[in-house]
Amino acid sequence: MTDNATTQTTDSPAAAKTPAAKKLSPRARIAAGAVALALLGAGTFGAVSATAAPAQATTTAAAAATVDEGLTRTSTHLTLGAATRAARAAVDAAKKGGHAVSVAVVDRNGNTLVQLRGDGAGPQSYESAGRKAFTAVSWNAPTSELVKRLDQAPTLKDIPGTLFLAGGTPVQAEGAPIAGIGVAGAPSGALDEQYATAGADALGK
Repeated sequence: MTDNATTQTTDSPAAAKTPAAKKLSPRARIAAGAVALALLGAGTFGAVSATAAPAQATTTAAAAATVDEGLTRTSTHLTLGAATRAARAAVDAAKKGGHAVSVAVVDRNGNTLVQLRGDGAGPQSYESAGRKAFTAVSWNAPTSELVKRLDQAPTLKDIPGTLFLAGGTPVQAEGAPIAGIGVAGAPSGALDEQYATAGADALGK
């Protein structure tokens, strides 16, 4: 009798309708399908990302090309310490002469390396010193000499960033310009250039 009871419980219609045996409703099937697609998409994305990473690294490495030696040129530049020493020497020379000036030192490309404004120097001297330095290194000549060229080419003064007034001198290495020193604020351009030259001379000591 015990065996019959067990068999009836297992084979009864109520047992066949338990939640585990029920068929999914259309809405449940749609929800389950969406979850499956989401999981599949996440797995696919991960796989694509994993395989794409090495390809990206390869592309980056390939972009770093090597240039032939014949296509490059080495240029000489003043160190920051050297540019500072030149600027200080120019300011000190002007101070000994009883004048307050501004001094600018630029590299071969005209970029400012050091710029000093002496105590009491006029506000206009700061910009003027930079433009004189830029002019001197651009033409590899003292600006007092470049002023004379305006008689034959007056439009030179229209070039942006230049100032054709005495007070700028180039710094050379093996005959080529590597920097420019500009001074402004003294009573005359001749004095400005004298102090700029003192700055350049300090680099040869």
